[in-house]
Amino acid sequence: MTTGLPISWFGLAAAASFAIGAIATRAAISISPRIGFVDKPGGHKSHTASKPYGGGTAILVAAWLPLLVGLTLAVFLPVDALPAEIAEKARHYLGGLRERAHEGFIILAGGVVLHLMGLIDDVKPLGPEVKLPVILGVSVAVSAFADVRLIEMAGLPTSIALATLWCTVIINSFNFLDNMDGLSAGIALICALALLYCGWFAGQVLVPAVAAVLAGGLAGFLLFNFPPARIFMGDAGSLLVGYAIAVLSIRTTYFPSGAGQPPFALAMPLAILAVPLYDFCTVIGIRIAEGRNPLKGDQRHFSHRLVEHGLSRRFAVITIYIATAATALAGTLLPGADLRQTLTIVAIVLLVLTIIGILERPVAKTP
Repeated sequence: MTTGLPISWFGLAAAASFAIGAIATRAAISISPRIGFVDKPGGHKSHTASKPYGGGTAILVAAWLPLLVGLTLAVFLPVDALPAEIAEKARHYLGGLRERAHEGFIILAGGVVLHLMGLIDDVKPLGPEVKLPVILGVSVAVSAFADVRLIEMAGLPTSIALATLWCTVIINSFNFLDNMDGLSAGIALICALALLYCGWFAGQVLVPAVAAVLAGGLAGFLLFNFPPARIFMGDAGSLLVGYAIAVLSIRTTYFPSGAGQPPFALAMPLAILAVPLYDFCTVIGIRIAEGRNPLKGDQRHFSHRLVEHGLSRRFAVITIYIATAATALAGTLLPGADLRQTLTIVAIVLLVLTIIGILERPVAKTP
């Protein structure tokens, strides 16, 4: 049983973020067309009418603003100013949180940098030769200065390199998934909820708090983005969301506080993020095999394959939601799993991906 805060606290944080996200998204729907901040059809895009951007900024406001306020209060607000019941819990966590608050501010700053680059890209498309170095730079910075690292026993340079690679892949995975109404945000919401549960189960506080406000903001945005979408989040949103999921997946502790570390729990991020990783790897593979730029957008994602097979866009998105939920739920079972249970979970994940692979096979041409 977790030794952290009651999960209801994170539910309240998610509810507050949801309200902020819904209000901010509704405001963006009204404001963006007036200032010409819209996504026009053309190129590899599938929509036939202009749609307002601004959803990414709504998600930023809904998730990043509460986190910024919370971190600032944690650093400067005297514990005695809090209600007695909250103060008793807060004393247990505030010391460590204040010591590492600078890491939180660095992580938030990294998200803002990617969001701003995304805003520029949404107005005037930037090539991968501009976007990729910025993504790499932010990933290196949060790894080096905010302790967002993987496999630290391998040594600092290797740990930073692995974390940078992971962040870059996950950021681009969610950017790739932003190819159909509600797809990237919905998958991110499912992954955030899985990471929230894992962090809470392990007795963490900051990770489930970040996951909660991210999930709430995404849900508020999805009210207006689920197909047929009334607004898009654009690269300003998909880069931010991918970055948040990448950082959360690294910073989540995959074992209960005070327990020995289960050897198989470290595979949890791979299970939770199996569907985004599958899409990223297959799309990159197809583009390379065809001699094209692997980072240039097209309509070769498995969401498009599902539509080619006759599903409506809404049901294609729902199908991918279900696949993501299946692998994410399986992944949350990894803490404490023995070898047999782990192999069963791995088999479930692989079976889900196999079904996706079958469904996305090219439609047979009628002679």
